[in-house]
Amino acid sequence: MQKNRRFHPAWVAAIVTFFTLLAAAGFRAAPSVLILPLEEAFGWGRDEISFAISVNVLLFGLTAPFAAALMERFTVRKVVMTALTTVSTGAFLTTFVNAPWQLVLTWGVIVGVGTGSMALVFAATVANRWFVKRRGLVVGGLTAAAAAGQLIFLPGLAALSSDYGWESIGLTIGVASLLMVPFIYLFLKEKPADLGMLPYGAPDDWAPPAQSTMNAARLAIVTLKEASAHKDFWYLTGSFFVCGLSTSGLIGTHFIPAAHDHGMMDVTAASLLALIGVFDVIGTLFSGWLTDKFDPRKLLFFYYSLRGLSLFILPSILFSTVHPSTLVFVIFYGLDWVATVPPTIMLCRTVLGPDRGTIIYGWVFAAHQIGGSIAAFGAAVLRIKLGDYAMSFYVSGALCLITSYFVLQIAKGKDNASLNV
Repeated sequence: MQKNRRFHPAWVAAIVTFFTLLAAAGFRAAPSVLILPLEEAFGWGRDEISFAISVNVLLFGLTAPFAAALMERFTVRKVVMTALTTVSTGAFLTTFVNAPWQLVLTWGVIVGVGTGSMALVFAATVANRWFVKRRGLVVGGLTAAAAAGQLIFLPGLAALSSDYGWESIGLTIGVASLLMVPFIYLFLKEKPADLGMLPYGAPDDWAPPAQSTMNAARLAIVTLKEASAHKDFWYLTGSFFVCGLSTSGLIGTHFIPAAHDHGMMDVTAASLLALIGVFDVIGTLFSGWLTDKFDPRKLLFFYYSLRGLSLFILPSILFSTVHPSTLVFVIFYGLDWVATVPPTIMLCRTVLGPDRGTIIYGWVFAAHQIGGSIAAFGAAVLRIKLGDYAMSFYVSGALCLITSYFVLQIAKGKDNASLNV
């Protein structure tokens, strides 16, 4: 089998996946700029709108382990093209909503399931199939795309909503999703063997992991049952629950409304979120590089500790205009946004072995989105009860600090070489 080329096609697969995840994440995160416009248009409560976002975040995560199994059983291309079509359908239907339950059905359920099928398990699947060396760096890059996509499109979407109405967001995303389908069909190849190649960095005697004969749903359930017997799985699940709660669920959903409460313009707040996305790309790529070289448990300890401390100071640095201290938070928090993902994916491979690593990560990622879902709805409830978001930031910061201790207990007794399998 041919192994070497000047430019290995694994990098083409990584680039295609990068842009797909970038777009898909933008589709999922769009409702964060709809909270205030929908309040004004229909008079709905912030908790009612946030509930739809909460359902979206939850299904985004719960779909992931089954999507991972479907990608293993069928093809990645078929799953991703179907997911994009589903997102397009949900986005177009959103333009016709006139009641909160309809927003839950369209953006919550349909778009949530569609984007969940292209979640970070897509990144893990591509990285595991196409790369042996540089896997951590690739996971970091793809993770950065997924996280940055949640943020960098927000200023444009906020401006679009302001100039042409909130319905324009659904129309834009519906069209963009359909345009992605032929892009995937033409450029995303399934696996190296289809091209007569080995994965990037694979030795001559490399052999792919054995494929299970179980159907996709059963494989996902069996993997969960077997992983549940390992305490490391629960450490990973708990830590990623807190990760989701403190990022996409809280900051990703409520940063714009929180800044608005302090008098900041919506487009300005969305631009700050976009800037977080820019620094997230840098931080996550660097985290992927570090994961290839250092103990992933220690990396997670530093990431959660620093994130927790930053959340404690956030309520005191939100102003009506962009303050230097706010920019410091944006840079710092952006670098840490999803730096947790590369080391977490690496540790997932140690629970039941590399061949189940992607599905394990699918379940761990589901916990991430459950945490995000709780924060998306819970922060809105606390805002209504207490009048601001400060308590939500403090609780999330405290949970991050607690998590920084528990991640050191993962795979205890194993050396770093055995973790990077």
